[in-house]
Amino acid sequence: MSNSQCPVTESIHSIDELIGTGGLKHPRSRRIAEEIHSLMDDVAWGRAGDDHLPAIRELIQDLMRGKDEQEGYRLGQHLHQTLTTHGEVFESHVKTHNCPTGTCEWLTPAPCQMACPAGIDVPTYVTLIGQGRDAEAIDVIRRDNPFPWVCGLVCTRPCEFMCVRGRMDTPVSIKFLKAFAAERAMSEGTYRNPEKEADKGKRICVIGAGPGGLSAAYYLALKGYGVHVIEALPMAGGMIMVGIPRYRLPREVIDREVAMLEELGVTFAFNTRFGVDVTLDALKSQGYNAFFFAIGAHKAYKLGIPGEDDFPQTMEAIDLLRRVALGERRMPGKQVVVVGGGNVAIDAARTCLRLGCPEVTIAYRRTRHEMPADEEEVEQAEEEGVRFSFLTIPGKIVGQDNRITGLRCVRAELVQREGSSRMSPVPILGSEYTMNADVVISAIGQKVDQLCLGEMKTMGWTRRGTIDVNMVTMQTSIDGVFAAGDAVTGPATVIEAIGGGKRAAEAIDRYLLGIPQPQMPPVPVRRRREPCIEVPASTKTVIKRPVMDMLNLDRRRTMFQQVELGYTENMVREEARRCLRCDICRRCGRCVEVCRDKMGISALQLGYLNFDHPGPTDLRITEERCITCGACAANCPTGAMRIEDRGDERLLLLCGTILNRQKLVFCDSCGKAMGPRKYLDFINKRVKSVGNASEQVLVCEDCARKKSARFNVDTLPV
Repeated sequence: MSNSQCPVTESIHSIDELIGTGGLKHPRSRRIAEEIHSLMDDVAWGRAGDDHLPAIRELIQDLMRGKDEQEGYRLGQHLHQTLTTHGEVFESHVKTHNCPTGTCEWLTPAPCQMACPAGIDVPTYVTLIGQGRDAEAIDVIRRDNPFPWVCGLVCTRPCEFMCVRGRMDTPVSIKFLKAFAAERAMSEGTYRNPEKEADKGKRICVIGAGPGGLSAAYYLALKGYGVHVIEALPMAGGMIMVGIPRYRLPREVIDREVAMLEELGVTFAFNTRFGVDVTLDALKSQGYNAFFFAIGAHKAYKLGIPGEDDFPQTMEAIDLLRRVALGERRMPGKQVVVVGGGNVAIDAARTCLRLGCPEVTIAYRRTRHEMPADEEEVEQAEEEGVRFSFLTIPGKIVGQDNRITGLRCVRAELVQREGSSRMSPVPILGSEYTMNADVVISAIGQKVDQLCLGEMKTMGWTRRGTIDVNMVTMQTSIDGVFAAGDAVTGPATVIEAIGGGKRAAEAIDRYLLGIPQPQMPPVPVRRRREPCIEVPASTKTVIKRPVMDMLNLDRRRTMFQQVELGYTENMVREEARRCLRCDICRRCGRCVEVCRDKMGISALQLGYLNFDHPGPTDLRITEERCITCGACAANCPTGAMRIEDRGDERLLLLCGTILNRQKLVFCDSCGKAMGPRKYLDFINKRVKSVGNASEQVLVCEDCARKKSARFNVDTLPV
């Protein structure tokens, strides 16, 4: 077996080969092998349940008991060895509906799911939302992400960047569909926690109530552990509470989703600083069995320029956002310059506008194209009146009488440095100038504050100043201590912190149960396989991603009201129908090849199948050219392409998209469906002897043969 071959698929092929070549001559061995084959088919296609693997093992033992046939005995030995060596792979097929090798195409996750740091089953929940089953969609999401409402508003949506629909026109609006479903389920009272496992009698202390810590707490509570969370701030949320402004993420959203953890029995201690108010030894003495650190990266980098420490009007963006989130609403100044180009810089600038600052400028040393900030956030900031000064390097903060009067800058140009793929800004000699300012805000990044962990002398640290962990298990160098979130990755995204917290919860569970830790990172789990939503090809092709309605500009400049007003219900249901269901269609292109090369019809213009170099796509062309022969469906390895007869019509469907529907022609003699007229014409042009589909008489192949046989008998000489 090759390294890339799935052991489940390899086992099926081994049985196929023996049965197909007649190697199993004994009826008993052949019967058992066929039963094993049937059960393994279920495993490979995601149909298996908890009883399948025990049944397979029992049948293998039966096969090995029949020593009267050597081939059967050897097959049993081979299957037994495969199941023993690759047991985890078989378990993954059954429990996660996933093939770790990617060989079993039916079980391979879609690109959107693979791109999600938390591994959410995107196609399933998008389909459920499209069907109006919002609460079920939230249940699916919360298997991998406890905070669908939060992420529906602030996620950086890596799933959308990998959405195959984006290769056709624009990505499905996955993020906002999630937000709609979460808000609807919460409003209707159908947003509920899953059932907890039985109490395991052990307690875990989580330090940090940010998205990473809260995620670990959620999954550990579900596993039956007692979880206590310590937080330095006066409320839960961490950076999503004090680092993301309320116009993007209302506090009520965070509070409602955190309350779901309290329902599970998670307890909180706020205004409690680790290393000051409580120590690791003190917590151990209270009987905690494991510890999870998600302390974030709340310490800002300094600009490192003259004058930075000389004026009180110099501040850090993260500190400004924290103070505003905690209730301070004072205007920092009249001419504010924010230095940086990430989302924090954008948030600080837009916050200053809402605090009443008349002039706010973002100074960034690269171009707009290189800005790491979310493009939509940049556009919204521009709409609100934030100015941008690109290719600007700050050199010195100047002022007098203890007040800032300006930021001395130098213009830059981008050059390619050897060994780097990113263009670097280089100062242009003689281009110095002073930008008017009375406040300068630094937003060039954050780092982990190591002081609170000073007592933990054996804690390992990376060269970047983050906690050193095993990235598979999130375990630190200290036994029983785990960590994730920004403290491990450096400043990252909410969804990355959630993914790290979920992995850590699984590892903590294994640690406390004495189960060996995994050696490879987990693969995303296919939670279920929902039937596709049927949509006509014309609708699927032309339906557009909806435009988000926004709060009017006057309010956006003066209030912290939520800016994005959300989609209407009709928008959401229609948008979900744009999904191409890449959890089913693997984009192998066999359908296009057989239609073009074997049948000579070229009825499928599916340019999006080429992921890296997509071509034009028009699903409507199929109806013009297709003869509904079914060759594409017959060669589809996953069942994404289907052909079926309904009433007096034959339909061709690709993941629910009705590519073609044609009226059936029925035999005048027996009433059997013969196929659409186009198909019959195609066949009759190539095989004159098959059937009779003249305009006067329509006779199927079977009836034509019977008629021919009767004619031959009647005309025999007597």
